[in-house]
Amino acid sequence: MSNKFSIGDRVLVLDDDMAGVVAFAEAEQITVTTTDDIDLTFHEDELIHDKRFKVAAVVPKVEPQPKKPKRRIQSRKKAAFIPAIEVDLHIHHLTDDERGMDNYDMVNLQIDTARDKIEWAHRNNIPKLIFIHGVGTGVLRQELEFLLDRYDYLKYYDADFQKYGKGATEVYLFQNAK
Repeated sequence: MSNKFSIGDRVLVLDDDMAGVVAFAEAEQITVTTTDDIDLTFHEDELIHDKRFKVAAVVPKVEPQPKKPKRRIQSRKKAAFIPAIEVDLHIHHLTDDERGMDNYDMVNLQIDTARDKIEWAHRNNIPKLIFIHGVGTGVLRQELEFLLDRYDYLKYYDADFQKYGKGATEVYLFQNAK
């Protein structure tokens, strides 16, 4: 605290038409609350005592503490225990009649179904999907991985081998990326 000034002293600012009351004094830095209720900091050499007034008491201005944001309660469940929605991409599950469809049409229907399910899950905050594509020649799996690489709000990996074998891909959608 400064030797010259103490809290509650009425002061005048040299070389300026300003007056106020000392609100805080530390070392040579003095914080003055002006008559306009503005806090300004001065060096002690810039101030003089104002002997015209006697201040009985100063009520220090208390700055309101910023409210802490509410902590978001996060589920303690691990991602492995969150139930997933299974989407079977085998063509006989997607259409009643596959006659007249060539391989190109079948893969397009399967990829369109996968795209629709991903976007639906993202809109509805569904965290996990499992696409069952089977093993086969691997064309559908490659096309599915190409589709999944286009989304930045998900990650994918092979699904549980014991349950699905090599024919399924598990997709995890990040919930805070809209």
